[in-house]
Amino acid sequence: MVTDVASLFDLTVYTDKGYYIGKVYDVEIDASERRISTLVVENYNKDIINEETGFNVAESSKAKIPYRWVTAAADIVIIRHPARKSAASMASDSDGLGL
Repeated sequence: MVTDVASLFDLTVYTDKGYYIGKVYDVEIDASERRISTLVVENYNKDIINEETGFNVAESSKAKIPYRWVTAAADIVIIRHPARKSAASMASDSDGLGL
């Protein structure tokens, strides 16, 4: 999907339902797997990325989006629209992002 990690920086992120999420600020890489693991999005849309959708957002102006949510990346990045989660499903999630 992406051949150059640097091409992701400053791209605008939207959900597959057309909602604005934010801009790519940074990329986290899983060195052992040699793949992108997370997009760090700045000034994110708090109406979409919040505790109800499983994110631990605290007081940060940045949010982490699992790269497995990315469905397309070119001029913009498109991610799957996050679903609201129950407290039980968030507590059992193993990746710590509640996703």
